[in-house]
Amino acid sequence: MSTSKANLAKLKENFKESIMALAFDMLGLVAGTIMVFSLRLFELAPWAIAVYPAIISARGVIGGLLSGRMSTGLHLGTVQPRFFGNTRDFYLLINAVVVLTLETSVFMSTVLMFFGSFLWGATVLDFVSVLCIILATMFLAFVFISPLTIAVSSLSFKHGLDPDIILYPVESTTADVFVTLCYFLILSVFFSYGLTGRCLIGLLDLAALITVAYIISKNLRENEFTKTIQESLLTLILVAFIVSVTGSVLSRITGTVGSRLEIYTVYPSLIDTIGDVGSIVGSTATTKLALGTLSPSFFALKNHLMEIIGAWSASLVMFVAYSVLSLVIQGILTSSTFLRFTALLFTANLMAASSIIIVAFIVAVLAFQRGLNPDNFVIPIESSLADGITTISLLAALILIG
Repeated sequence: MSTSKANLAKLKENFKESIMALAFDMLGLVAGTIMVFSLRLFELAPWAIAVYPAIISARGVIGGLLSGRMSTGLHLGTVQPRFFGNTRDFYLLINAVVVLTLETSVFMSTVLMFFGSFLWGATVLDFVSVLCIILATMFLAFVFISPLTIAVSSLSFKHGLDPDIILYPVESTTADVFVTLCYFLILSVFFSYGLTGRCLIGLLDLAALITVAYIISKNLRENEFTKTIQESLLTLILVAFIVSVTGSVLSRITGTVGSRLEIYTVYPSLIDTIGDVGSIVGSTATTKLALGTLSPSFFALKNHLMEIIGAWSASLVMFVAYSVLSLVIQGILTSSTFLRFTALLFTANLMAASSIIIVAFIVAVLAFQRGLNPDNFVIPIESSLADGITTISLLAALILIG
């Protein structure tokens, strides 16, 4: 009985913290609304809509790596909950993240244009344009998002909250709003201001390249820095192919939903929430593996059920909220539209959340078994997979329910 009570108390605590974290995903509706108002920009180039999920997923790779390493580092004491006067590991991590931002941008652009050459006849000029836009967007967003990640992790840890549950959901949603704003700002400058706009974007890219060159020259002999870069390269290659599929599926959804703006409005929140469910399950697992309280075995999933149930049930509550708010924003809320749209979102949730929970746990265990740092893999892989899986699940739900 005492074990049952302890498990119930743990479930309630996990659900409460998960709801608190996932509540920030409602900010994704802001990103969705920005997307709705900027749909005209997607018509200016065939690659513009395919780049959007690539930008979101690239943010997930970088933000996921930083969040996972920060939360585990705080638990282990290798990172301190403050901005300045932090540990050597902290500063090496920040430097590695800056370099990985450049690498991610290049990988995403290359693979996206490879697929684009078959899907819409992308040219070398398209590749240069996409690379410049992704790089400028990523670095502009990084300037805003990284201080937020550090602040949230430090504050949550200081106030007795679990950064494994709180950090990535808060960071990812806020980051999606900033990334969406930055992407459509850069896209607007690129298309609306001709040569002047493209020169401004080029200067921003040049500043990013100079910064990365300086960091590499300074830290090339640091083992922790090079290890983070090397391990993360495996993730980047996988993620680059995943987001190309996501972009193609999003293009298909655009053709399927037509003028149903409530789906565009809710889309960033959906991919955020499913990614956050995976991050909660994966990040709590990596910490328990590091502390030795969870066996590095796939069968240990049953010992992680409280975290899984807490996160998944919280996501279902949020999907109901998204349904209401999206319909209200578009001015079409009625009992029939609510029931139909909620059924659509729940169908997508059941397919996507179940898949991403299994993926996050398996990646954590496999990385740990092979002597790798799971935090370099779990959130980056599951967050980008979550974007693709959620997009595919949404398309499947649309086909099934309409």
